[in-house]
Amino acid sequence: MTALNSRIFARGICPSRTRVAAVALAATLLVSACGRDDPDAMVASAQDYLSRNDAPAAIIQLKNALQSRPGDPRARLMLGQALHATGDVQGAETEFRKAQDQGAPPEQVVPQLAQTMLELRQYGKITSDYVGLQLADAQAQASLKTTVAQAWLRQGDEDKARASLNDALRAKADYAPALIEQARAQVRRGDMDGALAGLEKIPGQSPAAAEAIKLRGDILLYGKRDADAAMQAYRQSVQADATYTEGQAAVVELLIFQGKSDEAAQALQVLAKAAPEKPQTLYLQAMLAYSKNDFKAAQEEVQKLLRLTPENPRALELAGMTDLQRGANVQAEASLTKALQLNPGLAMARRGLITTQMRLGRLDKAIATLPPDIDSSDRDPSMLALAGQAHMLQGDVDKAQRYFARASSLAPQNAVMRTSLAMSQLAAGKGEAALGALQSIAASDEGVVADLALINALLQGRKVDQALKAIDLLEKKRPADVLPVFLRGRALLLKQDAAGARKALERALEIDPNYFPAVGVLAVIDNAEKRPDDARTRIEAAIKRDPANVQAHVMLLELRAANGADKAEQAAILRKAADGAPNNPVPRQLLVEHHLRSGEPKEALAVAQQAAAALSDSAQLADALGRAQLANGEHNQALSSFNRMAALQPQSPVPYLRMASAQMAANDRAGAGQNLRKALEVEPRALDAQRGLVSLAMADGRADEALAIARTVQKQRPKEAAGYALEGEIHAAGKAWDKAIDVLRTGIKQVPASAELAVRQHEVLMLAGKRPEADRWAAEWQRTHAKDAAFPLYLGARALASKDLQESQRQYERVMALQPNNAIALNNLAWVKGQLGRDGALADAQRANALVPNQPAFMDTWAMLLSFANQHDRALELQKRVVQMQPQQLDYKLNLAKIHIKAGHKDAARTLLDELSAAGERYRAQAEVQELKKSL
Repeated sequence: MTALNSRIFARGICPSRTRVAAVALAATLLVSACGRDDPDAMVASAQDYLSRNDAPAAIIQLKNALQSRPGDPRARLMLGQALHATGDVQGAETEFRKAQDQGAPPEQVVPQLAQTMLELRQYGKITSDYVGLQLADAQAQASLKTTVAQAWLRQGDEDKARASLNDALRAKADYAPALIEQARAQVRRGDMDGALAGLEKIPGQSPAAAEAIKLRGDILLYGKRDADAAMQAYRQSVQADATYTEGQAAVVELLIFQGKSDEAAQALQVLAKAAPEKPQTLYLQAMLAYSKNDFKAAQEEVQKLLRLTPENPRALELAGMTDLQRGANVQAEASLTKALQLNPGLAMARRGLITTQMRLGRLDKAIATLPPDIDSSDRDPSMLALAGQAHMLQGDVDKAQRYFARASSLAPQNAVMRTSLAMSQLAAGKGEAALGALQSIAASDEGVVADLALINALLQGRKVDQALKAIDLLEKKRPADVLPVFLRGRALLLKQDAAGARKALERALEIDPNYFPAVGVLAVIDNAEKRPDDARTRIEAAIKRDPANVQAHVMLLELRAANGADKAEQAAILRKAADGAPNNPVPRQLLVEHHLRSGEPKEALAVAQQAAAALSDSAQLADALGRAQLANGEHNQALSSFNRMAALQPQSPVPYLRMASAQMAANDRAGAGQNLRKALEVEPRALDAQRGLVSLAMADGRADEALAIARTVQKQRPKEAAGYALEGEIHAAGKAWDKAIDVLRTGIKQVPASAELAVRQHEVLMLAGKRPEADRWAAEWQRTHAKDAAFPLYLGARALASKDLQESQRQYERVMALQPNNAIALNNLAWVKGQLGRDGALADAQRANALVPNQPAFMDTWAMLLSFANQHDRALELQKRVVQMQPQQLDYKLNLAKIHIKAGHKDAARTLLDELSAAGERYRAQAEVQELKKSL
């Protein structure tokens, strides 16, 4: 049956026998006239179908034409176009290549072939095949160069992408797709005004005018936060092209987010007529149902959508959010995780996933899911509030309070605005008034933002009894929720009521047996009560119930490390975590870092390579692989890995900082500078990049350039120490002591509590030979900043380095009076006491190791003090563990040799000293090594 008959019968016509014969005859005549014997007519018919957007009918005609004339490049080209229009991108690529082989003009086929390759993610092939190709037709050349730019961008090379776009616009200055892509690039760099100006260059009669106007609306909405102007732009895009469904969809979506459900429904009806059962229509129908809290209807619509587009990230996002509202947390986590893997920029999916992970008690995952720029971005108050909740549940009340304060200052809701005012009062020291306001808001508002902020503030101020009353109020609002019960346990633990805390946490596990935060705190209590085996059993049971719970594996690792597990056991725990959560990059990343810390670069590289191959879309693992390659001296491979990281995290400066470090290791200073500047393009306030550029400029004798960067930092961060410290270092490097002193004094006026600047000021005065002035400065700072522990910590270290042991002891004791649990000061004080022969050295060293277990530097101090006290066996056992943990640190081997000598083990000492001798110039203490060898 011909296409003509198919179309007649599709309309439901039921012809008589006579009519059938007539139609059959007509069809036969038609086929003989324009069918297989006349492929040109069939191609012309196909062209007509394509002009009417009937690609399936065109495909039939073109295939018939090609049966008669398989070498027709025009028909091949049109078949590729028709297949592409139906979504068969792979088939389109095949036909475009055949057309190319059959002699289709490059200007006609190459731009379309490149576009299909882009959709098939053949980015490297596009740039290798077409980067140097020149087409005679300006429109075709502009199209090709725009596609090449997009391919470079997908590979993370913004510079080459920008150059290719410039080539496109040189070929055709008003080429709309290139101007649109250029505008998108400007948006990524934060240049919203430049992007809007660029879009104005696109002619109103251009076929891409509607897309350009819609993009303008997106920039106004998301970049300028001007919803009214965005809506006007979206409506203008539809006016420019009545068939432009993207513009219609944008109108509907914005109406939904503005809460205008009735208007959204009316606009959606128009879209549904224009694009019935299309993915975009189904998505918005699901979204509208979701906005009306009709989660059953939303689920039905989104499931239809997922059957059509199972890899659609926004569909997965909405499916996950619907499951979250229905209480199906496990399904929600799966859908939202996949959505973010496909599109990391989906804010709603990220918020939903964090909420789900907190409900499931997976706080480590919740914190890891927070956006990378959470500490610098104030775009999303809801995300900041979630960050506060996650850190609060993890017990970091100070960090939680900072997030709550930022969130409440940005949110527009009335209750939250009042919370904001209270938080501001709290920050200003008006504690009682602020807490009273928070209590009032919590009592009158059905939400829990104020409750959580209040509880956190009270716990931060150690007002535990008041916090417990606030938790009572929260529990009335959320009677079936595990959260208030868990917070009660944390509060009681802060009150040192371990029994009460244990009871509350066990009650939390009755509500939700799989709520791991409660398990984790109970394990901490077990360990504190000298029952490490009970703690281990508790955590291992949680792992058995949920092998994918990375937080549980990490907690087991920390518990075992604190109780003396060696590096092999720790690695085994991490390998088991990776096996239990094969799609989670964190355990593999931690295993790589464990091997790097343990001085096992080859093992780290093997794990990183396997991990990056298994989870190729993980920026974390690309980073871990790059660092492992650097540790093995593979600089070019590391650069490739960091480039991959940049493609996965285009909005982060970190990949470019990593590339710069790799290039510095390879002595490619120019390349390092280029990547540091790229980091600043992504994030103009990236301090590490600015510091790196200052170092490069100073090394090259470009002090003026270094000073300009330092002063830019000062303008960006006028109330922070960084810019003033940088400028002080630059002047000090040139021995311009007075200039360094002046700028540091200016910085201290701007940041009067900065111990960093105070320390730098003292250092510069000493370097300038102004010892009396330095002493006066130190005395004055300590008088006016009596509670600052950082400055005496510095003075103690300085006195220790100059062998002024009594002054060092005095300064370290001052630190301990201010910070009794400062492990660094306690460790150093122990060493000083040991050198002076004072009592308490061993006790201090033991306590420092109890405060921060398994730190090689602290263990080394303790071992040496044990050796001084002739406790040789304990000293040797401890120092051998230190060497095993950090075998690349040769000082630890030297100290082990000294302990062996003092214990009378000359052969063991000689073996170690011979190994150190063999290190030659790589080890600076060769003179001491030789003296010790002579003493044997």
